[in-house]
Amino acid sequence: NKSISKLSNGISKLANARNINVINGLASFNSANQLNIIDKQNKTIYLDFDNCIISTGSRPQVIPNLNKQNPNIIYSTDALNFNEIPERLLIIGGGYIGLELAEVYSAFGSKVTIAEFLPSILSMADQDLVKILLSTFTNKLENIYTSTEVTELLPKSKKQIIATFKNDKIFKDSFNKVLICIGRKPNTNKLNIEKTGIKLDNQGFIPVNEKRRTLIPNIYAIGDITGNPMLAHKASYEGKIAAEVIAGKNVIFDPISIPSVIYTNPEIAWCGTTENELNEQSIEYTKGEFPWIANGRALSTNTSNGKTKILCDKKTNQILGIGIVGYNAGELINEAMLALEMGTSIEDLDLTIHAHPTLSETLSNAAEIINGTITDLYIPNKQRNNNE
Repeated sequence: NKSISKLSNGISKLANARNINVINGLASFNSANQLNIIDKQNKTIYLDFDNCIISTGSRPQVIPNLNKQNPNIIYSTDALNFNEIPERLLIIGGGYIGLELAEVYSAFGSKVTIAEFLPSILSMADQDLVKILLSTFTNKLENIYTSTEVTELLPKSKKQIIATFKNDKIFKDSFNKVLICIGRKPNTNKLNIEKTGIKLDNQGFIPVNEKRRTLIPNIYAIGDITGNPMLAHKASYEGKIAAEVIAGKNVIFDPISIPSVIYTNPEIAWCGTTENELNEQSIEYTKGEFPWIANGRALSTNTSNGKTKILCDKKTNQILGIGIVGYNAGELINEAMLALEMGTSIEDLDLTIHAHPTLSETLSNAAEIINGTITDLYIPNKQRNNNE
């Protein structure tokens, strides 16, 4: 909360410095040129505008058939404001948020169980990266159930919830808190957006073009309300594009990739096309994987449980995707993003001198494996050919 307060105050100061008028209240549209705002004093303000950028974000998705009125059944926003640490915590959902909060509350001392409906944890990531995370993560948790549905949550007492699980069998267990993390949905339901002429898609998202412009030319939308991926760095970038378009600049939102980071320990990060996606699209690729057990910095800092993986086009050697699992993967992925945006080939990354000893060396090492120039590992020609 202290960190959030500092950041919020910093944004307020930046807004004041730029003479930005900030109105706190609940806004909805009267038309494509006017907002109706109910402020904190319950006064109604009518605000006319020439251009508008909608950036109302998202909220946790609920499970309709589960009792969401019980104070012990919570969502991710509530999870940041616990008054006490639950002895036993059930997390429904094994995606980004579920795993990150499982890490947090496990560290606080909670016995954490994760129930995921899909067959694998973090199904959006390549499972070879997830496997390394789970090799240490599993020991921190009480249980991880995959291919499992939570069908019922019933109060046992003021401080306990009985959960019913269904996979190849039906069983029950009790928890002090249940945290539901099954995704997020756009905050478009209170905007009266139909009064502008904009139509939402069937998931409640606002359709936009590459300039972040909606169907109504003077109204733009950015961030979570425009669809996945729901990431803050994507929203910020889109905000700059929308503002520049309004200012008359000829710009579009057309990134090669948007990096993804899962802030567990170890972290998982990736950008570009995943190995799963390449296989689904029947794209031929070459893969280079460098294990951190062969990296001096990782060994000296006891963070050798990781790897760096590069995927490149088999014919052109252009980099298609990079995945990293390990300490500070979220920092390392930014060099990978620059490589993708610059259209870098494997040779470019191989021939870039990296400081030693650093974790970033693993990127050039993985490129060297594909290029056949690796010296930090011995890979026989037969094994290298099979990898290709």
